[in-house]
Amino acid sequence: MTGYYDSHDSAPAGDTEQPAAEHGMSRRQLIRHAGWFGGAVVLTVASGEVISHIADSRETNSMAAAGATAAANGSLRFVQVSDSHIGFQGPANTDVVGSFTEAINQVNSLGFRPDFVMHSGDLTHLSTAGQFDQVKQMLTGMQTDRVFTVPGEHDSIGDAGRAYRKTFGMGTLGDGWYSFDTHGVHFIALVNTLSLEKLGHLGNDQIDFVRKDIAGLSSDTPIVVFSHIPLFAMYPKWGWSTDDALKVIALLRRFSSVTCLNGHVHQLFTKTDGNITFHSATTTAYPLPKPGRGPAPTPQVVPARQLKDALGIRTVGYRQGDRELAIKDQRLA
Repeated sequence: MTGYYDSHDSAPAGDTEQPAAEHGMSRRQLIRHAGWFGGAVVLTVASGEVISHIADSRETNSMAAAGATAAANGSLRFVQVSDSHIGFQGPANTDVVGSFTEAINQVNSLGFRPDFVMHSGDLTHLSTAGQFDQVKQMLTGMQTDRVFTVPGEHDSIGDAGRAYRKTFGMGTLGDGWYSFDTHGVHFIALVNTLSLEKLGHLGNDQIDFVRKDIAGLSSDTPIVVFSHIPLFAMYPKWGWSTDDALKVIALLRRFSSVTCLNGHVHQLFTKTDGNITFHSATTTAYPLPKPGRGPAPTPQVVPARQLKDALGIRTVGYRQGDRELAIKDQRLA
């Protein structure tokens, strides 16, 4: 069925070298895992295995075949898009609506119908009613059964997220958090953009929600957590972390497979910490500098041709019980 379903209609409840080492990432890891940009991160969950990559129209045939196989074995397929920044005006991207439209078309050309699409925040740039209306209308073009969202800090400017929740918050709890289950996987969508000082923040009420939400789950239940700002210390100097995330991470340690997906940083990045893998998504709007590669995380102006060349592909293999991720990143021509 094509069309937009309300986001939560099923919800129940300094220099270029040193910063990486300072925050748990070696320069080698940065080079290996940080990548420039793309469109939609596609994730497939089957039998406890999570595989992700950046979708591209040239993959249509192979993905269609993979989709047919996935459909046959009952696996879950969903799409993550992020940071559309509808309303942004600047030389880094003079047509963010066009870029997001291309991302939607890309999702619709995958060759299979995603079980759902998650937009991981910064749907809008300035939180205006018009921008929320526009992005909601655009999301109706996604050929999927359900669209889920979490807010970014750009979605709560000046009103603590009220306009966002009015548009996308039906059925959510608190400031917009929720959880749901499908295909044997438990999904948790968190809000860490409303009490910003420098870093993201969850707050005690939301942490209590997570504690109660997962209390009855078996430790072998695959867990996927969505947030806008990373739940790991990607680069705190730029606010790319969440100050109280460790309290949630501690609650998730007993599960054998936990995957955390975020936006905000406008680039691909993967980190593994024991049983938990963190994947930062790319953007459909404009690139930001790599961690520490500039004075601030401001929109980067690159020629359109280079922007296109910066599109990339990533596959991530994760088997339940393994401690290591199998990652493959490939830039698109």
